[in-house]
Amino acid sequence: MSVTGKCTVVVGCQWGDEGKGKIVDVLSEGADVIARYQGGANAGHTVHVGGEEFILHQIPSGILHPGTRCLLGNGVVLDIEQFFEEYDALAARGIDVEGRVGVSRRAHLLLPYHRLLDRAAETSASEKIGTTGRGIGPAYEDKAGRRGVRVADFGDPERLAKRVEAARSRVCSRLEELGQGAGEDLARHMESALALGSRLLALATDTGPEITAALSAGKRVLLEGAQGTALDLDHGTYPFVTSSNTTAAAACTGTGVGPTSIDSVVGVVKAYTTRVGEGPLPTAFAPDMDEHVRKLGGEYGATTGRPRRCGWFDSVLSRFAAQVNGLTGLAVTKLDVLDTLPELKIASAYRMPDGSVERSFPADTWSLGKVEPVYETVPGWRTPTGGARTLEDLPAGARRYLDRLEELTEAPVRWVSVGTDRSQIIPAG
Repeated sequence: MSVTGKCTVVVGCQWGDEGKGKIVDVLSEGADVIARYQGGANAGHTVHVGGEEFILHQIPSGILHPGTRCLLGNGVVLDIEQFFEEYDALAARGIDVEGRVGVSRRAHLLLPYHRLLDRAAETSASEKIGTTGRGIGPAYEDKAGRRGVRVADFGDPERLAKRVEAARSRVCSRLEELGQGAGEDLARHMESALALGSRLLALATDTGPEITAALSAGKRVLLEGAQGTALDLDHGTYPFVTSSNTTAAAACTGTGVGPTSIDSVVGVVKAYTTRVGEGPLPTAFAPDMDEHVRKLGGEYGATTGRPRRCGWFDSVLSRFAAQVNGLTGLAVTKLDVLDTLPELKIASAYRMPDGSVERSFPADTWSLGKVEPVYETVPGWRTPTGGARTLEDLPAGARRYLDRLEELTEAPVRWVSVGTDRSQIIPAG
């Protein structure tokens, strides 16, 4: 199975956790270069290969395909300690990483003080965002405030020391304001993180020129995002969002390639909907059904282990994601999770608090928390789908369900996943 164009973007179309890692892993078979364009170690991609499970937080899952070049773009905030833990763990499991991983010199670093500040700010906040506590928000705040530390800064130790000390002093003052100290471990963790600078510089590259050169040489490139469209800083359910742009347009700013280089955008959706953290979930199940589907789908965060809230498929959101990302194709994951359900619901519109019916995704998050989904009810198929390898192998009810998701989302279904293994991805078009 290969990527659909010379330069393809893979993007999540819900609240993250859609199974992008598996889709990227499968599409990586036909790619020469894979680049992550935003986010940090708060993301988690779970991939099953040959009976083994790999959970990757920063390195693209294409690393599991021999010979593929894997890049972390300038839009990423790099947790240097976690990155090298992941890098070394892959090597220890027999994955060839040498010379295959590159990190943008323009990427900002996520340092131990960012994690401390993230946790302290969330603990003291009157309105919780539901962060992972991994320091993502504070790292992006430093980047936007023009006080961040970048990979390139390791090339000038004196400049690096000044920037780090200024940041550390600022963070410690902020922690005192929040009623929390930095703790005795901060200095030790900072020393450990900064000691990795020479290793990081050895991997440093300019992702924009490297990707552009690969495309000019006729190679295939895959650009992957983290989280999902509804967590985008501009287009998501603000303020219950992540601190970066998760949508397809960010693939350009986050890697350094021009928009005309991209010729296909694959959106990933679950066959139902999940969300972890705070914020509205319009199609949320009743508690008993929520727990039932969570167990069926193993719906716990790959990064934090937090239980995900589950709900029916929300085509209002997926249609919005198709529009804002310019989708050329859709990948539907976890269809098999629905195999035992007697009937399914699909939200085709929202009934707003004023009684009007809308098919568009509202900008006002508080209105979203009060909408009533307008559902279509369709029969289930009550037949296992895990063994299907073609669309024709799927039960008629499952095919009708996919057809309806395609119609409502207004994007063609190109792949369907019916299990955790690579072999359980069905090409659909």
